[in-house]
Amino acid sequence: MKYTTSGVCAREISFDVEDNKLKNVSYVAGCNGNLQALSALVEGLDIDTVISKLQGIDCKQKGTSCADQLAKALIEYKASTVN
Repeated sequence: MKYTTSGVCAREISFDVEDNKLKNVSYVAGCNGNLQALSALVEGLDIDTVISKLQGIDCKQKGTSCADQLAKALIEYKASTVN
């Protein structure tokens, strides 16, 4: 899935989900080192766990962050897969 971010330096997040586990997370733009680390840390985790850990994290009082945007992307993904 590709998710267009809002309110952060990164412009887009791409990821796959297999058996409810997060795979292949990558960001376009943003703080490269931090986003590579975030991507590595969430690799293979259950998407509900990632949402609960990252949702609401704020960067520089923007009301969101690249981590929070990943949580939002996963929430959108879940909503799109509901029958």
